[in-house]
Amino acid sequence: MTDIAHEISSPAANDGFLVAALYHFVSVQRFAELRDPLQALCEENGVRGTLLLAHEGINGTIAGPAAGIRAVLSFLRSQPEFAGLEHKESHASAMPFLRMKVRLKKEIVTMGVEDIDPTRSVGTYVDPQDWNALISDPDTIVIDTRNDYETAIGIFKGAVDPNTKTFREFPDWVRNNTGLHNKPKIAMYCTGGIRCEKATAFMKEEGFEEVYHLKGGILKYLEEVPPEDSLWEGACFVFDERVSVLHGLEEGDLKLCRACRHPLTAEEIASPLYEAGVSCAHCHATRSEEDRMRFRQRQKQMDLAKQRGERHLGK
Repeated sequence: MTDIAHEISSPAANDGFLVAALYHFVSVQRFAELRDPLQALCEENGVRGTLLLAHEGINGTIAGPAAGIRAVLSFLRSQPEFAGLEHKESHASAMPFLRMKVRLKKEIVTMGVEDIDPTRSVGTYVDPQDWNALISDPDTIVIDTRNDYETAIGIFKGAVDPNTKTFREFPDWVRNNTGLHNKPKIAMYCTGGIRCEKATAFMKEEGFEEVYHLKGGILKYLEEVPPEDSLWEGACFVFDERVSVLHGLEEGDLKLCRACRHPLTAEEIASPLYEAGVSCAHCHATRSEEDRMRFRQRQKQMDLAKQRGERHLGK
């Protein structure tokens, strides 16, 4: 098995890596049984990333050689519960993950509300090609279901930003915003579709009747809708080393603050409050000097590992 502290040696190393984002809501009683064979298969095929398994389905993003990704997807679809699994593809010039993790969870996306079941009741899917018309309708309220550090770098034109730090905060935000009932249509979106799908199930439970969500999320929209027709403004945050993607799913040029994991522009990196691996303007005031000393030590170990041609797992 390849040592994950070193770069993968594979044909994809020179051509880039295939990235597959996937999720599927379905009842899986035996989800714990799938963890070990799935972990082993990913490692055998040079695939890294994170996959979450729960009684309500699967969620995650993986990257690796194209043949390795195909092998993992084939294995998943050979399981009766995941026969209808869909995924979205993009590419990364370098391996965007440090390790492979298959985790067992209570929810595949954590909302923290009991009995929300997207397989029982969910909003209406809207294809990317039809999304512009829906969100341009004056009878529609458009809601971004992502976190504040994600919306900070990109959002659909006219969308409401709840400014939530975690998806767990979303239900309370809805319940505290009675103005959401002022218009008949609610349109929701997220990165790949999973959060807005679960959010529409929650909205239906809360009594909203006409609820829609972007099928395939922002990633599918950026893949299929040309820039000249787009109502998307900015970049889309992704949870891997690419940090962000643009139209056509091209890699963006944002960097990540290793202390708070907030995406940073070139101007923010030029700030005197930025120190690689230690702080940025978003987190400097909330960190103690003890924190910064610890982060500096971690950054030092990362730099030493890089000099040895290794990937430091604390990154």
